[in-house]
Order: sequence, then C-alpha cells, then structure tokens
Amino acid sequence: MFDFPDPDINGRIERVKRNLAPRFDVDLEDPRSDKARGARRIQDAWSFDEDVRAIAANPKVLELLGKLYGRPAFPFQTLNFPVGTQQKAHSDSVHFSSLPERFMCGVWLAMEDVPAEAGPLFYVAGSHRWPIMSNSLIGRRGFGGSLGSAQDPYGPAWEALCRAKNAREETFLARKGQALIWCANLLHGGSRQADTTLTRWSQVTHYFFDDCIYYTPAFSDEALGQLATRDLVAIHDGKPRPNRYLGEEIDKVQPRSEPARIPLTGLMRRLARSWR
Repeated sequence: MFDFPDPDINGRIERVKRNLAPRFDVDLEDPRSDKARGARRIQDAWSFDEDVRAIAANPKVLELLGKLYGRPAFPFQTLNFPVGTQQKAHSDSVHFSSLPERFMCGVWLAMEDVPAEAGPLFYVAGSHRWPIMSNSLIGRRGFGGSLGSAQDPYGPAWEALCRAKNAREETFLARKGQALIWCANLLHGGSRQADTTLTRWSQVTHYFFDDCIYYTPAFSDEALGQLATRDLVAIHDGKPRPNRYLGEEIDKVQPRSEPARIPLTGLMRRLARSWR
C-alpha cells in the first residue's frame, strides 16, 4: 500500500467522478438510491478522460513498478468503479498473462474513503505465490472457446487452494488517495456491500512489462502452443507493444484454426538440426 504520488490526485479524483457519474444508470448523488444495481464499471475511460489517463500513466508509479519487476512497465487498461464489485476471490492471471509468466500487475486506487459497509476490496494473503491456474490444470480447453465469465471455470480450483492453504482474507479499508499493487496471481475480490446507498469509487490500472508475450489464458492452451495473444498499445506513450520472446518479435495473432507459434531462437534452431 502507498499514497498515490500525484500532488493533484484529489483534484483528479473529483474531476473523474464528475465526468463518469452520468455514464452510470443510477443517480450516484442521491443518498437514498441503490448504488449497487446496474452496470458497475467503465473500461478504458483513459481514452476519453485525461485524468483517468494521467493516473494510469503516472511516471512515479511506472518507475516504482520498473524497479520492483526489473523491466519497464506500461499501462494497457483502466477500469473505473463507482461501487464495489462484490466479486468472489479471483486472480487476474486468467484474464491477462505473459511469457515469462507473472509480468503483469494491477494498481488499485481508492477515490474516496472506504468504510466496511461499502464493500471494500479484499485479498487472500500470500496467494500471489501459489501456482497459476491454467486450463490444463482444471481440465478444459480454452483456445477458440467462449465464456460468459472468463474466471468462473477456475472458481472451484481457487476455493480448493484456499482450503488447502488455510488461507485468510484481508480487507483493505483504504483512505482516499491510497493505492495497492497486486501481483498477477493474487486472489482478490469485493466484499459484500452491506449498505447499497454508499459509493466506493476506485480506479484499477493494469500493467504489463516489456519484452514479453501477452495473452489471455482463459482462451489459450499453452501446452499446445495455442495462445490468444493480445495486440497492445501503451496508454502513457501511445506506442504499440508487440509480443516479444527474448527480444524477438513473434508473428501476429494466428487464425483461430492455427496455434500461435513462437519462433525458434538461433540456438534452438541449431539444436533442432543436430537432433534430426
């Protein structure tokens, strides 16, 4: 947890709330309205809201993430919420992953003080060190498939891991302007919202790191080389971030009937020829 490093963060937060509030189908200003009904998030508001973009592109956060992960970070997605998600514990690693694995993280920013009744963020302590769930581990094919919820198939496996590890959930009763970094595999979710008249404004920014393959595991079969790769543009500089393996750009996304193939490095090609 850290205080968000922006001297204008309070001003940005208030402008974001004013700009985004009319886009939800509930009166967020009415103290009696049920804030938890209807749509509860806006994805990629950075594309039209400069303050959302500035939060995602904060240079001090990028510098911090680069030091923690050992390679440059770039933001690629934002999510803005007026209330809590009330989601069960889940890992972002089924939505966004990388090769090498775990080069993805989220930064969650509290845009107001969060009381216990507002459905605060929770996380499962230590779960970021656990094995990453994949389709092969839970016994399903992902490549070319479709899902109503990309994370639901993994729920029973996460619950089993929590029982086996005797894991505990910790709640983040954040103050306005505080932020939390979560690693790719950290199980997290939204607590039950006891008072549905309360808001719980927040912003999540998702980051990848340079020189990786970026893909969606829920729709991939890694063991077969079938990857649902992503075509990304960095929010902070507007430049594309191609999929790379050991510094070499891999082919663009393959047709759905073919696996995405990672090119052999020069050394691997020589080894392959020697085995023939």
